[in-house]
Amino acid sequence: MIRPGQLWRVMHINIVLLRNGLDEIVFATHLFRPIRFLYYLAPWNWLGREHAPRAVRIRRTLEQLGPIFVKFGQILSTRRDLLPDDIAEELARLQDRVQPFPGKQARALIEKSYGQPLEKIFAEFDETPLASASIAQVHTARLHDGKDVVVKVVRPNILRVIRRDLSLLYYIAGLAERYWREGRRLRPVEVIREFETTLLDELDLLREAANASQLRRNFAGSKILYVPEVYWPQCRREVMVMERISGTPISNIAELRAQSIDLKQLAERGVEIFFTQVFRHNFFHAAMHPGNIFVAPDGQYLAVDFGIMGTLSPLDQRYLAENFLAFFRRDYRRVAELHVESEWVPASTRVDEFESAIRTVCEPIFERPLKDISFGHLLLRLFQTARRFNMEVQPQLVLLQKTLLNIEGLGRQLYPDLDLWQTAKPFLERWMSEQVGARAFARNLRASVPVWTEKLPELPQLLHQVLDQAANGRLRVEWTSEELHKLRRELRTANRRSVAAMLGAGFAIAAAVIYGLADQTNVMWDSVPALAWIFGAAALASIVTAFSSND
Repeated sequence: MIRPGQLWRVMHINIVLLRNGLDEIVFATHLFRPIRFLYYLAPWNWLGREHAPRAVRIRRTLEQLGPIFVKFGQILSTRRDLLPDDIAEELARLQDRVQPFPGKQARALIEKSYGQPLEKIFAEFDETPLASASIAQVHTARLHDGKDVVVKVVRPNILRVIRRDLSLLYYIAGLAERYWREGRRLRPVEVIREFETTLLDELDLLREAANASQLRRNFAGSKILYVPEVYWPQCRREVMVMERISGTPISNIAELRAQSIDLKQLAERGVEIFFTQVFRHNFFHAAMHPGNIFVAPDGQYLAVDFGIMGTLSPLDQRYLAENFLAFFRRDYRRVAELHVESEWVPASTRVDEFESAIRTVCEPIFERPLKDISFGHLLLRLFQTARRFNMEVQPQLVLLQKTLLNIEGLGRQLYPDLDLWQTAKPFLERWMSEQVGARAFARNLRASVPVWTEKLPELPQLLHQVLDQAANGRLRVEWTSEELHKLRRELRTANRRSVAAMLGAGFAIAAAVIYGLADQTNVMWDSVPALAWIFGAAALASIVTAFSSND
């Protein structure tokens, strides 16, 4: 049941929409559609109210509703191919120009974190924010040793606001899973849980500082990406101090052109940086919107804001790389097989049917010029197809998909003819060649040498213990199977006799193996009498177990 606080939040959201002149959104929802006529009867709509442009109203609404809604607007702002230009331009303000909180309040928060006056930490501190986002805002400062830095401070009372909205999202997600037929497949509760983890991580600036240090180490000496240095002695959970960098915002295309920066190369480098982070380092910047990326005069990327970083399991990495390559090669059969192998679709899915559905989606798109292919549109079409085959959302991949959409949107702003596919394909082919074949085997062998060197002296003793137990009849063979346990749970009430019979057969075969290992002097596995005895014992044990289950 919805709690009073959640109900009030729903009402507040609708009040904010009405206050900003977005009545049509409220009455267009499924809940209020039957009373849509009230929209036309409302007195304020008779007077012809003066409204700000729709884009401004949408941006103000998201700002007033809080950080979770601002995050949503930031994601949308990177997809100019999916939004009208006026809305995309206005939502871009949410990347670093959210309504700031007072500088004096920021000073008080910083002093509280340090437990001492600000003057003891910084020689200079500017109370006017340099940038302001949904979770924190940034001020410029100078350390006593003369280094110019930026100071990031978390917004006051932000945790309470976030938890309030998360509780509402969990309630809505729970209703979706319970009553919406697509709920179980889309797994909204797990998606919200993944979102909650990344959002709460952003509130811990020590974690962000550690992320920045790791990314800086990964790209040490790189000519394509620079990550500013973290000043650890001045970092706290609510305050982070980093090297101040200067560059051109990547969204300022006119200024980049004036500096004679090659926009095609810049866009391709962005794709290379992303795939390097995902597949080589397995540690990727997951908030790569224009407000967090600058460009140095020599064309080097400068990154800031490391609150959201993503990682993948080795298995997900492998399946993703193979999926991308199969798409590039139009090998739809392999795409279908990979989805079944990775359990992204049910094991009962017919590969040929899934292959045909993917081909139907992809062929019309791939027949267009490569520069006109939008990965965002392709993903949307594939999601629609996945519904038919009960493809479940993979919460661990949601962050990656969001980031990839951001990267493509950013790249197309820089260079509209960007071919994401051709830029990424050589990188993925090279990565796959490093994961399989002779080079991969040699690398894995080298990595295993220290472990085997440590374990090798123990092998003779372990071997002696096993042989000694076998010779004295004390060797036990235990077999456990998760599938067997699952089968037992499902059929426990429906078919006890069958389950008991199968268990009996399994135990009889296991007993036969133990018997054979125990009687080392009379083992004749290749003789017909021995095999007949084993299968006879298994059958007898199954019958006895089946009848005993009725007792």
